[in-house]
Amino acid sequence: MPEPPPGHLSDAELLAAWRNWNPDVQRKAIELLETHSKSTWREFFCANPLCDGKPHGPVFTGDGDWTWNHARADQRPPPWLQNWLVLLLSGGRGSGKTRTGSEVTHQVTRKTSRIALIAATGPDLRDTMVEGVSGILATSPPGQRPLWEPSKKKLTWPNGCIGQGFSAEEPDRLRGPQEGFIWGDEPAHWPLVDEVWTNALLGLRLGDHPKAILTSTPKPIKWMKEIIKDPLTVVHRVSTYENLDNLADTFRATVLERYEGTRLGRQELHGEILEDVEGALWNWDMIRWVPQAPDLLRIVVGVDPAGTANPKSDETGIITIGIGADRCLYVLADDTGKFSPETWGRRANYAYETYAADAIVPEKNFGADMVKFVLQNAGYSGARIIPVTSRRGKQIRAEPIVALYEKQRVYHVGKQGDLAELEDELTTWVPGEGVSPNRVDALVHAATELAKQIMPAQIADPTTLQRRLRVVS
Repeated sequence: MPEPPPGHLSDAELLAAWRNWNPDVQRKAIELLETHSKSTWREFFCANPLCDGKPHGPVFTGDGDWTWNHARADQRPPPWLQNWLVLLLSGGRGSGKTRTGSEVTHQVTRKTSRIALIAATGPDLRDTMVEGVSGILATSPPGQRPLWEPSKKKLTWPNGCIGQGFSAEEPDRLRGPQEGFIWGDEPAHWPLVDEVWTNALLGLRLGDHPKAILTSTPKPIKWMKEIIKDPLTVVHRVSTYENLDNLADTFRATVLERYEGTRLGRQELHGEILEDVEGALWNWDMIRWVPQAPDLLRIVVGVDPAGTANPKSDETGIITIGIGADRCLYVLADDTGKFSPETWGRRANYAYETYAADAIVPEKNFGADMVKFVLQNAGYSGARIIPVTSRRGKQIRAEPIVALYEKQRVYHVGKQGDLAELEDELTTWVPGEGVSPNRVDALVHAATELAKQIMPAQIADPTTLQRRLRVVS
């Protein structure tokens, strides 16, 4: 039997050495071996910076076949020592933004000792950034999984690097802490984004090259436009279509079909920043979001019924709005759709019951009796109905509500995407052009009913004015 090479230990010698180990070290070694044997982890970044992420053979380093989908060129950060501060991944839904954020964060733990993780809410931090299918825990390399303490919103990697989680609902919590890296998820949808980002940047001061990565479906808000224009920002636009191999067939059949070919699809699928439409009454800077509404004094459901029920019919606009003690309006829900009369009646009643509304405010251009008949036959149970007539032009009716948006007296409630189609219709409708704005009409009907005491002066209706003069005379 040949002699083992110098320095080589026999099995007996290895076993003897193992027995001399501290029991705790033995246990940890066994756990590590088991973790490696069971792990499905695959490396994300190959050596080719121009790789499209598809499976391929060995690259420059001859490091074996990459038989799995991995990082595309648009998911790679610039070299760390280059002169940049923010990497903005402006991506469509399902484009791999979260996976990129978590993978880059793992890499950064070798460059800094403190990391700030900022999500829209505490649950978003937990469910998406940390525990999600593309979150930090799921993408951890074997032996590098951090300790997650949900009650403290804190991650601790084996090398001692600490990641502290923050909710964008509490910008003041970012005062004081300092870090060498920030991962902010969906900042375009943080209601207090200016304050959050200012406090976060003031804490980005550890190390020689502090950096931030922002992963977000875009919104054409002022903050995002300013970030993009900053010379220290690197923008990668990430399309949903680049990541289709990793998405379920049901996603393709629902989300892609819903948005493709639309203006909103450029934002939700292709990650583009939608610019304001010339001539539109609303623009994106007017729209403000809050995660939840305060206690509301009144809630109404605005309805703009379609006149017909066939495949070419208009949609029936159904918008629920409330008014608070602060004299501000809160848009709660959009149940608009292409419905038969029976179906839109049920949807309006459902919104009425769900939000404990005070009234349904439908447009009665097709007859007040018809509207009541539809609601009664769709489960109407005594809801107060306040029909409105649209004698004046849509622009004249909408302008007082636009003024309330301008004065920051109207807020949209919920999480990102909840009211995306309403917001798209508001910011693209140009009076006198295109199809009838069903969501806009329903919103105007409901908002006008709630805001009679707070709206600015309205343009006089000549018919109403003549009637009043006859009464006076």
